[in-house]
Amino acid sequence: MNPPYFEFLNSVKLLCGELALERIAAELRHLGAQKPLLLSDAVLAKIGTLKQVSDAMEAEGCPAAHVFTDIPVDSSLAVVNAIAALYREHGCDSLVAVGGGSVIDTAKGVRLVLCQDSDDILAICGVENLPPGIRVPFLVVPTTAGTGSECTGVAVIRNDKSGVKMEILSPYVQPDVAVIDPRMTLGLPPKATASTGMDALCHALEAMTCLQANPLSTAYATAAIRLIAANIVTATKNGGNKEARFAMALGSTMAGIAFSNSMVGAVHAIGHALGGVCHVPHAVAMTVLLPHVMDYNLDRCKTDYAALLPLLVGEDQAAVTPAADRARAAVEAVRSLGKQLNDICGLPLSLHAAGVENKLDFDRVAEVAVNDGALIVNPRAATEDDVKEILNAAF
Repeated sequence: MNPPYFEFLNSVKLLCGELALERIAAELRHLGAQKPLLLSDAVLAKIGTLKQVSDAMEAEGCPAAHVFTDIPVDSSLAVVNAIAALYREHGCDSLVAVGGGSVIDTAKGVRLVLCQDSDDILAICGVENLPPGIRVPFLVVPTTAGTGSECTGVAVIRNDKSGVKMEILSPYVQPDVAVIDPRMTLGLPPKATASTGMDALCHALEAMTCLQANPLSTAYATAAIRLIAANIVTATKNGGNKEARFAMALGSTMAGIAFSNSMVGAVHAIGHALGGVCHVPHAVAMTVLLPHVMDYNLDRCKTDYAALLPLLVGEDQAAVTPAADRARAAVEAVRSLGKQLNDICGLPLSLHAAGVENKLDFDRVAEVAVNDGALIVNPRAATEDDVKEILNAAF
């Protein structure tokens, strides 16, 4: 059933395919920028991925005014504030973020601080209640096919004092431009390819089943699921396959557009809490939790899950599955996909395998999860006890 009213926003210009990197300088000039602050992490700097971007920018006449590569895997509010200060110190006029979700979300936080002429992101945090503020041109180059952060109006940043991963929602954190170039994910290791791909699948699946799903978000989500399901195994097995890499990158971007315009659900609510309390990497948490939350939601999502089956296993296999069994078959298809990836690269399929050693932490995880905004739109309400049951099943 379509909602009686909904809103949809995707203001990000997408540069997709081969030679997209070589368009960055031109796009910055179109945005009136000449002195970008280039943001990334130490790993991408070490393996040469960042250099591909900086070389392309310099060759086209727009070198970085300053480069910062100390963004950690689990970035924080303090890092955001420090980078904003560097931006001002070096007289920069734009942001270019090269990396996965942590780098891009950090850059989003920096942009928000700069746009609001602040020096502390915590002082301006809110839910879509800020004016546009000062214009800060912002371009992102995702290096994983998973987060979809290049097209979302949300940033997830850790509050070190509370240990909670905070969700910052604002249309003004969306980048102006996103560069979807398959060269950026060619060096991604198999396990990272698999986990980030499952993260993208989770985004799309929750986007089309949550209470705020709408026809446009569902269109993006279903297209994303079809691409991801068809290409994730190939991309994990053969990282040099540009066709599979490009398909995964597009699937991740479309999933990001989908959930940014509907929402996610319990997988993300519990996953955010696991990241904050138990330090489980986000994409791994999504992989582990997804089939268990689908089990939990099954009775409320039978029609949607049945519609998922052809996207996951193909039209022919779905057609020979009895109609009454298709919803359950979709859950098992997701579980089977995880097992294939585990066989290929050792992708963790349980919380214990993901490094969670003590079930006593589940009380705190459940407490944090039920206060996460993503749980509000999950198709089935969940109490702390429900969350603990899901965690125990996933252990």
